[in-house]
Amino acid sequence: MVIRAVQVITEVGALDRPLDYLVPEEWPDVTVGERVRAPLQSRSVRGWVVGPTSPQPSLRPLRTRLDVALSPEVVALAQWAAQRWVAPVARFLQAASPGRLVRSLPEAPAAFVPPSLGDVAWNAPPGIVQVGPTDDVLGIVAQAIGHGATAGGSVVVVVPGEGWAGRLRTRLERRGVAVAADDDVERVRAGWPVVVGTRSAVWASVPRLAAVVVIDGEDEALRSSAWPRWDAVTVARERARRAGVPAWITTVVPSPVLRAGVTSTRATPGSWPAVRIVDRRSGDPHDGWLAAETVSAAHRALAGDEDVAVAVLLQRLGAGRLLACGRCGELYRCGVCGGAERDSGDLVACADGHEPRPPYCRACGSTQVRRRRVGVQGLASAVAAQLSQPVSVVTAGTSEPFERVVVGTEALWGRVRRAGLVVVADFDQYLLAPRAAARHEALRAVARAGRVVGGRTEGRGLVVIQTRRGEDAVVEALRRGDLTTVLDEEDATARELGLAPYGATATVSGPGAEDVVDAVTAPARAWSGEGRWTVWAPDEVSLRAVLASAPHPAGLRLDVD
Repeated sequence: MVIRAVQVITEVGALDRPLDYLVPEEWPDVTVGERVRAPLQSRSVRGWVVGPTSPQPSLRPLRTRLDVALSPEVVALAQWAAQRWVAPVARFLQAASPGRLVRSLPEAPAAFVPPSLGDVAWNAPPGIVQVGPTDDVLGIVAQAIGHGATAGGSVVVVVPGEGWAGRLRTRLERRGVAVAADDDVERVRAGWPVVVGTRSAVWASVPRLAAVVVIDGEDEALRSSAWPRWDAVTVARERARRAGVPAWITTVVPSPVLRAGVTSTRATPGSWPAVRIVDRRSGDPHDGWLAAETVSAAHRALAGDEDVAVAVLLQRLGAGRLLACGRCGELYRCGVCGGAERDSGDLVACADGHEPRPPYCRACGSTQVRRRRVGVQGLASAVAAQLSQPVSVVTAGTSEPFERVVVGTEALWGRVRRAGLVVVADFDQYLLAPRAAARHEALRAVARAGRVVGGRTEGRGLVVIQTRRGEDAVVEALRRGDLTTVLDEEDATARELGLAPYGATATVSGPGAEDVVDAVTAPARAWSGEGRWTVWAPDEVSLRAVLASAPHPAGLRLDVD
């Protein structure tokens, strides 16, 4: 059937509705997902065909055909995502569209499973699979590829970072698998057997989907940093459900949401790294940024043969700094919420301002305050002096080769693959970060360090954690090598506070935020904090209903969790 009039979603985000256009007579047909140029007032804008409509004499004709950017399945998925995250459909169509036009498609190779790949395949049921930090997830990818070869379709594999995606593509190609990168749009649209990419790969417009794999489902890199803050795990699960295909999602430190859906566990004994806790409260205050015990471990690592012997990680606490007692070393913490206290004029208080008070230590009463903050460059200089070694500062744009001692933020994980020792210079920056997921992120940091130094069974490396909170439950769990208690506590906290999966929240800010809040009715509720509002509802459906019924003026921002 030839469509003679279509609905088009334009790139103009303020127009969050489809517009009707005529199809020019010389165009034989138009498909859903095609990119076109359409007239809008006095200009020409790009957009996507999202469906047919009834021809009307008053409609203006489309101007230009660009390419077939998206499959109808992905267009429908983007429309669902717009409802899920209460955002314009155009935002998701842009996220799903390739950065360049697709003029022609190559012929896709036949899908098959090489014997070398079948030998490593796992036998895990579809769902959420809990693995260890150093467990090789190639087995679950191989399992999905085997299913895809049998079902006749493409397998989409999503990983947190481009470096990881490139290494996985190389490993599969060496085993004879035909793999396309998610930005190789011609191969993706042609139906290559396997597509491997980062977060955006979950939107890959393959002709037929056979399976989806998401690696490290709890990784923050799988969540969009720009509004709307969609996440690849949620999109992947919905896409697999709509297509009726299996989805495998691996997790190392499952959040309460993922933990509730775990279907199997593949974590091998010893897959977590050997961890040494260094409590700075009991050490010499003149040691410097690395404690004497840490310096000894670093020298032992330098005696080894790793190209990078020591990697020092610094997680910075936003614009704030941690305050510690100059006498006993205890951190300044809020007596109400336990969060880190910071300077507030002549007083100290947590980020929420629960209990402003004079700056004195709750443990010993001393008024000696030590403000503990240093940048990466400053830490690198201090480490170089303590170890008498040249030090490389590693950022996302740093090129190899590195010195044998490196210092950096979490950009280290994407640049350093192997090290004899990883030092978390200030673990308290994780534990006391003003975020609900702070403890979860602390465990994630140790897990990622484990991938760099290797698991206990390998006997290769060590993770040193420097802290002033040796009694913290997270520190104790790492000391024992058993995270069950901490994960149980995280789940209990989520249940008590009504966080996902036991509730749904959204942050509302910008013009009209108060109008949105005024529309909130029971059982939903709202509260304010630091210039924005938080809206809570007992489930996603209720939350979406509240947000969708409220006015959405220009500039309003809704971040749906």
